[in-house]
Amino acid sequence: MLHLVKLAVGITSLEDLAHRQRTMAEGAGDGLDGTQPSGHPWLRTRMFPRRAPEILDRGSLYRVINGLILCRQRVVEIRPDTREDGVACALVVLAPEIIPVAPRPMRPFQGWRYLSPADAPPDLSVGGGDGGTLPESLRRDLAGLCLI
Repeated sequence: MLHLVKLAVGITSLEDLAHRQRTMAEGAGDGLDGTQPSGHPWLRTRMFPRRAPEILDRGSLYRVINGLILCRQRVVEIRPDTREDGVACALVVLAPEIIPVAPRPMRPFQGWRYLSPADAPPDLSVGGGDGGTLPESLRRDLAGLCLI
């Protein structure tokens, strides 16, 4: 198993990510042309992951929002695609559930990176004493102080 990590450019919070993905899955806006999977959030990335079979073996996409890895979504499918301008790319289809993870700082980078399971932040459980029920802004502050 292997994961991907990618910046969520323009996303300000988990709530913002969830809203945009709901809109995308419903087909409102975002330039859907009928080739994208309906009912699932997705993203396009320029480079096709060479290790796609490892990612599809229970791997997730971890999202960096405002300098912190904050959540993950299981990767359902990775397939070749073409952008609106005709350039080849990869279409990454995600499970709809956004799973909050223990916030972890990460510097900006371009594209995506592989993330080994050993290096992936743990999921936040609801009511598990790990901050899973705290508001996102408080979780960010506590993570910045290395308290969670």
